[in-house]
Amino acid sequence: MARTNYSLKMDGDKFARAKANELPCSPKHSIEIAKFIRGKNTKKAIAYLEDVVAVKKAIPFKTFNMDVAHKRGLDKWDAGRYPVKASAEFIRLLKSVEKNAEYIGLDTEKLEILSVSANRGRRTRGVFPRAMGRATPKFAESVNVEIIVKEVE
Repeated sequence: MARTNYSLKMDGDKFARAKANELPCSPKHSIEIAKFIRGKNTKKAIAYLEDVVAVKKAIPFKTFNMDVAHKRGLDKWDAGRYPVKASAEFIRLLKSVEKNAEYIGLDTEKLEILSVSANRGRRTRGVFPRAMGRATPKFAESVNVEIIVKEVE
Protein backbone atom coordinates (compact mmCIF):
# COMPACT_ATOMS: atom_id res chain seq x y z
CA MET A 1 0.00 0.00 0.00
CA ALA A 2 1.47 3.30 -1.08
CA ARG A 3 1.47 6.32 1.19
CA THR A 4 -0.54 9.07 -0.41
CA ASN A 5 -1.15 12.64 0.64
CA TYR A 6 -4.46 14.40 1.18
CA SER A 7 -6.07 16.07 -1.81
CA LEU A 8 -6.49 19.40 0.03
CA LYS A 9 -3.79 21.14 2.04
CA MET A 10 -5.57 22.53 5.11
CA ASP A 11 -3.50 24.32 7.71
CA GLY A 12 -4.93 25.76 10.88
CA ASP A 13 -6.45 24.74 14.17
CA LYS A 14 -10.08 24.44 12.95
CA PHE A 15 -9.60 21.39 10.71
CA ALA A 16 -9.45 17.65 11.36
CA ARG A 17 -9.01 14.87 8.86
CA ALA A 18 -9.05 11.10 8.45
CA LYS A 19 -8.15 8.76 5.64
CA ALA A 20 -8.57 5.10 4.75
CA ASN A 21 -6.81 3.38 1.89
CA GLU A 22 -7.94 0.33 -0.08
CA LEU A 23 -11.28 -0.28 1.59
CA PRO A 24 -12.93 -3.43 0.18
CA CYS A 25 -16.13 -1.82 -1.08
CA SER A 26 -17.58 -0.51 -4.31
CA PRO A 27 -16.00 2.67 -5.74
CA LYS A 28 -19.29 3.72 -7.36
CA HIS A 29 -21.19 3.43 -4.09
CA SER A 30 -18.43 5.27 -2.24
CA ILE A 31 -18.43 8.15 -4.73
CA GLU A 32 -22.21 8.55 -4.42
CA ILE A 33 -22.03 8.51 -0.61
CA ALA A 34 -19.21 11.07 -0.67
CA LYS A 35 -21.26 13.41 -2.86
CA PHE A 36 -24.26 13.01 -0.57
CA ILE A 37 -22.56 13.73 2.78
CA ARG A 38 -20.37 16.62 1.60
CA GLY A 39 -21.33 19.81 3.46
CA LYS A 40 -23.36 18.05 6.16
CA ASN A 41 -22.87 17.92 9.93
CA THR A 42 -20.96 14.79 10.99
CA LYS A 43 -23.60 13.71 13.54
CA LYS A 44 -26.39 14.01 10.96
CA ALA A 45 -24.31 12.18 8.35
CA ILE A 46 -23.60 9.30 10.74
CA ALA A 47 -27.29 9.07 11.70
CA TYR A 48 -28.37 9.00 8.04
CA LEU A 49 -25.76 6.37 7.12
CA GLU A 50 -26.86 4.20 10.04
CA ASP A 51 -30.37 4.33 8.58
CA VAL A 52 -28.89 3.28 5.22
CA VAL A 53 -27.22 0.28 6.90
CA ALA A 54 -30.59 -0.59 8.45
CA VAL A 55 -32.19 -0.24 4.97
CA LYS A 56 -34.56 2.53 6.13
CA LYS A 57 -33.24 5.39 3.98
CA ALA A 58 -31.61 5.39 0.55
CA ILE A 59 -28.62 7.21 -0.91
CA PRO A 60 -29.55 9.16 -4.06
CA PHE A 61 -27.57 7.92 -7.05
CA LYS A 62 -27.00 10.91 -9.32
CA THR A 63 -24.00 9.84 -11.41
CA PHE A 64 -24.07 6.04 -11.55
CA ASN A 65 -27.85 5.74 -11.96
CA MET A 66 -28.37 3.67 -15.08
CA ASP A 67 -31.04 1.05 -14.36
CA VAL A 68 -31.30 2.16 -10.72
CA ALA A 69 -34.83 1.87 -9.37
CA HIS A 70 -36.77 4.65 -7.64
CA LYS A 71 -36.68 4.67 -3.86
CA ARG A 72 -39.21 6.16 -1.47
CA GLY A 73 -38.24 9.15 0.66
CA LEU A 74 -35.55 10.74 -1.48
CA ASP A 75 -35.67 14.53 -1.54
CA LYS A 76 -35.58 16.12 -5.04
CA TRP A 77 -34.36 12.86 -6.62
CA ASP A 78 -35.83 9.50 -7.52
CA ALA A 79 -33.07 6.92 -8.19
CA GLY A 80 -31.31 5.45 -5.19
CA ARG A 81 -29.86 2.40 -3.49
CA TYR A 82 -28.85 1.09 -0.08
CA PRO A 83 -25.04 0.66 -0.19
CA VAL A 84 -24.70 -1.11 3.17
CA LYS A 85 -21.04 -2.14 2.99
CA ALA A 86 -19.74 1.25 1.85
CA SER A 87 -21.96 3.06 4.37
CA ALA A 88 -20.49 1.02 7.22
CA GLU A 89 -16.98 2.01 6.12
CA PHE A 90 -17.99 5.68 5.94
CA ILE A 91 -19.50 5.50 9.45
CA ARG A 92 -16.23 4.09 10.76
CA LEU A 93 -14.24 6.85 9.04
CA LEU A 94 -16.60 9.61 10.24
CA LYS A 95 -16.25 8.39 13.82
CA SER A 96 -12.50 8.38 13.36
CA VAL A 97 -12.44 11.97 12.14
CA GLU A 98 -14.63 12.98 15.11
CA LYS A 99 -12.12 11.37 17.48
CA ASN A 100 -9.29 13.19 15.69
CA ALA A 101 -11.15 16.49 16.07
CA GLU A 102 -11.80 15.80 19.75
CA TYR A 103 -8.10 15.09 20.28
CA ILE A 104 -7.19 18.42 18.66
CA GLY A 105 -9.69 20.22 20.89
CA LEU A 106 -12.57 20.93 18.50
CA ASP A 107 -16.25 20.74 19.47
CA THR A 108 -17.61 17.56 17.88
CA GLU A 109 -21.19 18.89 17.79
CA LYS A 110 -20.21 21.71 15.39
CA LEU A 111 -18.19 19.74 12.83
CA GLU A 112 -19.12 20.24 9.18
CA ILE A 113 -17.77 18.01 6.43
CA LEU A 114 -15.67 20.29 4.26
CA SER A 115 -14.22 17.78 1.83
CA VAL A 116 -14.89 14.14 1.05
CA SER A 117 -12.90 12.35 -1.61
CA ALA A 118 -13.51 8.78 -2.75
CA ASN A 119 -11.21 7.40 -5.44
CA ARG A 120 -10.73 3.99 -6.96
CA GLY A 121 -7.96 2.00 -5.32
CA ARG A 122 -5.98 -0.96 -6.53
CA ARG A 123 -7.65 -3.90 -8.19
CA THR A 124 -6.38 -7.23 -6.96
CA ARG A 125 -6.49 -9.90 -9.58
CA GLY A 126 -7.73 -13.41 -9.06
CA VAL A 127 -9.02 -16.28 -11.10
CA PHE A 128 -12.35 -18.06 -11.07
CA PRO A 129 -11.93 -21.75 -11.97
CA ARG A 130 -14.19 -23.05 -14.73
CA ALA A 131 -14.87 -26.38 -16.33
CA MET A 132 -12.27 -28.32 -18.33
CA GLY A 133 -9.26 -26.62 -16.77
CA ARG A 134 -10.10 -23.11 -17.91
CA ALA A 135 -10.17 -20.00 -15.73
CA THR A 136 -11.92 -16.64 -15.87
CA PRO A 137 -10.23 -13.54 -14.42
CA LYS A 138 -11.93 -11.71 -11.59
CA PHE A 139 -10.97 -8.47 -9.88
CA ALA A 140 -11.56 -7.29 -6.33
CA GLU A 141 -12.08 -3.52 -6.29
CA SER A 142 -11.02 -1.18 -3.53
CA VAL A 143 -11.49 2.49 -2.73
CA ASN A 144 -9.46 5.26 -1.06
CA VAL A 145 -11.51 7.67 1.08
CA GLU A 146 -10.46 10.85 2.84
CA ILE A 147 -12.57 13.20 4.95
CA ILE A 148 -11.70 16.73 6.09
CA VAL A 149 -13.96 18.50 8.59
CA LYS A 150 -13.95 21.99 10.07
CA GLU A 151 -15.50 23.50 13.15
CA VAL A 152 -18.29 25.93 12.38
CA GLU A 153 -19.38 28.63 14.81
